[in-house]
Amino acid sequence: MKSDNVKKGMQQAPHRSLFNALGFTKEELDRPLVGVVSSYSEIVPGHMNLDKITEAVKMGVAMAGGTPIVVPAIAVCDGIAMGHVGMKYSLVTRELIADSTECLAKAHQFDALVMIPNCDKNVPGLLMAAARINVPTIFVSGGPMLAGRVDGCKRSLSSMFEAVGAYEAGKMTEEKVEEYVSNVCPTCGSCSGMYTANSMNCMTEVIGLGLQGNGTIPAVYSERIRLAKHAGMRVMDLYRNNIRPSDIMTKEAFLNCLTVDMALGCSTNTMLHLPAIAHEAGIELNMDIANEISEKTPNLCHLAPAGPTYMEDLNAAGGVYAVMNELSKKGLLYEDAITVTGKTVGENIAHVYNKNPEVIRPIDNPYMEHGGIAVLRGNLAPDTGIVKQSAVVPEMMVHEGPARVFDCEEDAIAAIKGGKIVPGDVVVIRYEGPKGGPGMREMLNPTSAIAGMGLGDSVALITDGRFSGASRGASIGHVSPEAAVGGPIALVEEGDIIKIDIPNNSLNVDISDEEMAARKAKWQPREPKIKDGYLLRYAALVTSGNRGAVLDVNQLK
Repeated sequence: MKSDNVKKGMQQAPHRSLFNALGFTKEELDRPLVGVVSSYSEIVPGHMNLDKITEAVKMGVAMAGGTPIVVPAIAVCDGIAMGHVGMKYSLVTRELIADSTECLAKAHQFDALVMIPNCDKNVPGLLMAAARINVPTIFVSGGPMLAGRVDGCKRSLSSMFEAVGAYEAGKMTEEKVEEYVSNVCPTCGSCSGMYTANSMNCMTEVIGLGLQGNGTIPAVYSERIRLAKHAGMRVMDLYRNNIRPSDIMTKEAFLNCLTVDMALGCSTNTMLHLPAIAHEAGIELNMDIANEISEKTPNLCHLAPAGPTYMEDLNAAGGVYAVMNELSKKGLLYEDAITVTGKTVGENIAHVYNKNPEVIRPIDNPYMEHGGIAVLRGNLAPDTGIVKQSAVVPEMMVHEGPARVFDCEEDAIAAIKGGKIVPGDVVVIRYEGPKGGPGMREMLNPTSAIAGMGLGDSVALITDGRFSGASRGASIGHVSPEAAVGGPIALVEEGDIIKIDIPNNSLNVDISDEEMAARKAKWQPREPKIKDGYLLRYAALVTSGNRGAVLDVNQLK
């Protein structure tokens, strides 16, 4: 046992005295030590139930012969952090979560790990840590929130943000907004649509580190508690068979993730997180492959914000495995990949069927013949731009319009709410990338304001920042290289004509190469927006969005 390094022999007598101080018995120390990494907190709605999940995991571990030991992981609620300086501290926690979990696991020599995340950065951060630490590991998340209801219709957090835009446009009363406040987020759990948290929790099932239902069983269902107990028991089987993340997180597993991502219509943030997780697993996940996969993968789900269905509906329809079963009918998955169940992907999904073809379209009747996410390139985005095309209205799939240029999110929001953005415009928000933000803020407030003011079918938004999974419309993020390093988005001027062609994967500004070069010659780097603390160190090390915004010590050279 790895934990013998802190338990066995005369040299470890001082260590045993400290375990004694913690109340551990000899019988407990004779068993494998299982780190239970809990993201429980009282500030994140998706995490307020993780204390119950944690206790259930501990029971499962103990029943199966291990000694569970709870350690913490931090969490930021993206919704509460949205629209102010707090959003600069969201993406950056992914690295903190990975680093701190690595520190705790290696310092205390855990034999196995159970990861208990739920919201946006905890899932990818703990997946990155799992790849790094590489001891037997399983994931069990807190589960999604149930959808709210207003006027008899299902609603979610994206509805709430859009209600604010409708109020600013004079289309909704303050009383109605308050009705939304009281009803759109009715339970604990990760927000109820196919936003980033739920997208990544679904990916834990696809990549093979979560049990069936981990991405979709609602937080308030007792089935979630049973799942947690089974996860605790299952990690001991992984330990006894020495099945580690490196055995599961293969290139084929990541390609499966991209395929199911396209079918589900996941958040664009998966295009940041999957490359970062793959990087930790020693696998290069080039975004060029995304369009290749998208071309052959039909989009089968239109969950909120793309459509009227929610995570609870996906769960009732058969969940992620049912989607995978549909994809398997056309041989789109690597079915021999192993998983924490002890079975292959093919074995896991063989007997799961689609219970609701209105929620999960059959493979021969998809929403779109191609996937939910597209990677765009052109002279405005030489590396990448990312769009959730499944949430774009048909009339905006090809769009041409004048650039309305803003150097921060706040200025753009003021212009949108002030009625200064008109149909046909292309809003450009720059210096919000990983370095320039720093922290690559989500742009849910401006996209929601555009939608709420009735401009969603006539105005596009382009940024070197990123979007919440709750964003919809012609919202193109992750534009790389970012403005802070002199990328072309930094050179766009007010009134330049922007040409968007999503079907042909292109994003261009209508100026000549000579004019672009002349502007580049005049460009000067901006003073950093943050000059102290963690964000200063982060900005010095972080790479571009097309690389997953991973940290690279070579950035210091």
